Amino acid sequence: MNKTDLEMLTKKNGVTFNGLSQEDIGDNHLYTGLETPMKADAFKMNDAEKKEKIAGLFEEIMDVMGLDLTDDSLRGTPNRVAKMYIDEIFSGLNPNNKPKIALFDNKYQYNQMLVEKNITFYSNCEHHFVPIIGKAHVSYISSGKVIGLSKLNRIVQYFAKRPQVQERLTNQIANELKLILETEDIAVIIDAKHLCVSSRGIKDDTSTTVTVYYGGAFKSQAKITELQNYLKD
Repeated sequence: MNKTDLEMLTKKNGVTFNGLSQEDIGDNHLYTGLETPMKADAFKMNDAEKKEKIAGLFEEIMDVMGLDLTDDSLRGTPNRVAKMYIDEIFSGLNPNNKPKIALFDNKYQYNQMLVEKNITFYSNCEHHFVPIIGKAHVSYISSGKVIGLSKLNRIVQYFAKRPQVQERLTNQIANELKLILETEDIAVIIDAKHLCVSSRGIKDDTSTTVTVYYGGAFKSQAKITELQNYLKD
């Protein structure tokens, strides 16, 4: 979805989607595009300036809620939240934090699928800013190049550490691996619990959400079955 499409979905009086108002949309799940929605001047402020600004704004939120900011336990909370947002849970918004990836020749001549499973990640739902907790399973078939195993984990973490929608997260990881490894033979499976479902709203604490990406050779039923067999506990 390009910028023009997004602008058509957005009005000054409130975000709309296919003619529906924010009130109409309610808690309904939306996925508007592959790229994380970012302002053109997203990096006009440096990280230190952002943390200072967020701390001030979060202090206002706490004050509006009636919390006593002179209390020893709460006094440092605005700064802690600001630091957490910029340096930790939303650090994936900053492209400077993108993991550096080195490619190596596939000297082992291993031409079967490689599977890195049960990659634990913590993300945040972009609709309510509450956690998404899950596991990602990533697989690829080498086109002649390989990357270090830990880099697969780092790529998952980088895209998870931003306000997310699970479908977007799945596709962002897959597209990044396609670019890095120069192959379409990529599979990404994510199984996650959304606290916007389990801790609020419907309050269903047992359901999880599964999203998949199958590319290249992984589009065949044989490869899908093989991968699923590897993922069984």
